[in-house]
Amino acid sequence: MKRFKKILLVVEPDAKQQTAVDRAVALVRQNEAELTVLTVVKGLPADCRMAITVMSPQELLARVIDDSREKTDALVAKMGKQGIYAKTQVMNGTPFLEVIRQVLRDKHDLVILAAEGKGGLKDRVFGSTSMHLMRKCPCPVWVVKTAKRARYKQILAAVDATSDSPSDREQESLNRLILKLASSLAKMDNSELRVVQVWSVFGEDYLNVRGGSGEQSIRNLRKEEKRKYAEKLDSLLAGVDLGGIAVHKHLPRADDVAKAILKLSKSKNVDLLVMGTVCRTGIPGFFIGNTAEKVLGQVDCSVLTVKSEAFVTPVTLETSRVLPAGSNGS
Repeated sequence: MKRFKKILLVVEPDAKQQTAVDRAVALVRQNEAELTVLTVVKGLPADCRMAITVMSPQELLARVIDDSREKTDALVAKMGKQGIYAKTQVMNGTPFLEVIRQVLRDKHDLVILAAEGKGGLKDRVFGSTSMHLMRKCPCPVWVVKTAKRARYKQILAAVDATSDSPSDREQESLNRLILKLASSLAKMDNSELRVVQVWSVFGEDYLNVRGGSGEQSIRNLRKEEKRKYAEKLDSLLAGVDLGGIAVHKHLPRADDVAKAILKLSKSKNVDLLVMGTVCRTGIPGFFIGNTAEKVLGQVDCSVLTVKSEAFVTPVTLETSRVLPAGSNGS
């Protein structure tokens, strides 16, 4: 079972985030992990500085920081009554940058935060901070959507076993991590675990239209290709402890991988999607795969995103601003 040692819970004092807080508390208990509760206070916008006349911009920022610290301390004190000890951290700056810098500084192995968006067809579940973290944070990021029920009933793990190259150890390692995380959480919530591998026949349209292959030949080719992917999926699952978990395997045939994952997620009322975010652009840390981008832009459930071990974040510690107790950030 995957165990977390240092969890970072990112909070906004006035946001709806109890579901994320509860998740963090449960994981701390299960893993006997250290917990840090982080609040990032944004800097004052330039137009706000121009409009302030009652007090100086520094005084206003100091009051906002003090208020945020007081509310964060109150949250941590409430956790203490539940037997959960947590450290408080308050920073001033751009939220996603300061979160990643805190991860780098204290070597956190999981970030948890509440989804900023409302979800649905018109609104993305994930806001700017969530998306930046899922793209650039080096450790797993769990963005928790406000839930109608306390425990997850359906967890979906999306894997990618498309590579036939034995040297593609990075993707293989990522697949294993996705399954370990998903299975651990399924055991924790007594959830059903669904594992999806989307596949397709390379050049099928060409074979059908221009290659002169008959319909029976195409069907045989599809059958053989699906069999190969089923074997790959079975091999992945064999390396994970699935004892006591109800596991369902899904092998949809589709050229649009994101669309297939989204369709399955909706049809099975998935509560949590566990998936990898992989940089394939040659620019380390800046872009995740097109499939992940499309899924994250449309999915309507909580998401736990995972990076490969080789991932390098573009964020550095050079200008990090940690505010000690009583600091006004000026």
